[in-house]
Amino acid sequence: MSAPMTRANAQPSPEASPVVIDAIDRRLIAATQSGLPLDARPYHAVARRLGLDPHDVMARLTRLQAAGVIRRIGAVPNHYALGYRANGMSVWDIPDTRIDAAGRRVGALDFVSHCYRRPRRPPLWPYNLFAMVHGRDRAEVEDKVARIAALLGPDVRAHAVLYSTRILKKTGLRIAAPSPAYPSSQGSEPCSV
Repeated sequence: MSAPMTRANAQPSPEASPVVIDAIDRRLIAATQSGLPLDARPYHAVARRLGLDPHDVMARLTRLQAAGVIRRIGAVPNHYALGYRANGMSVWDIPDTRIDAAGRRVGALDFVSHCYRRPRRPPLWPYNLFAMVHGRDRAEVEDKVARIAALLGPDVRAHAVLYSTRILKKTGLRIAAPSPAYPSSQGSEPCSV
């Protein structure tokens, strides 16, 4: 199983009991999964739209984030609109005994947007650490990748950079809001595909 290694990642404790998500939580997730409204008080706007108390909205989102159901709440800028045209997924062959520490160090870098551990696929794919880097051009990405290499030092056995050529998807998993046809009391709900 792959796990993100980002500084913003909210991981529940191993002893945590399963999280119960009710119909209101599902409505809240569905209402916010594409982003918060551009409003001076976005949680209040969501609360109005859902007919909830703003404090309940904030408390529920806090609980869902603490439980790891919501990984993070933050701004997601369009890096293309900001002039960042080069996107390089740097891939690293790191000894398995050093991967967790290496992932934490790389994930803490302010210029790394995603950092993951992934399984190797020998003999063709020796890489087990992936770190996404953005730059205005490939030279800027290469400079940042060199900084990662310097940080990792002798733990790096090999690395490469895979550049994006087009955007295929810019969203994570989406869930559908509860509907009368699929009430939450039935135990399952439809998912958007």
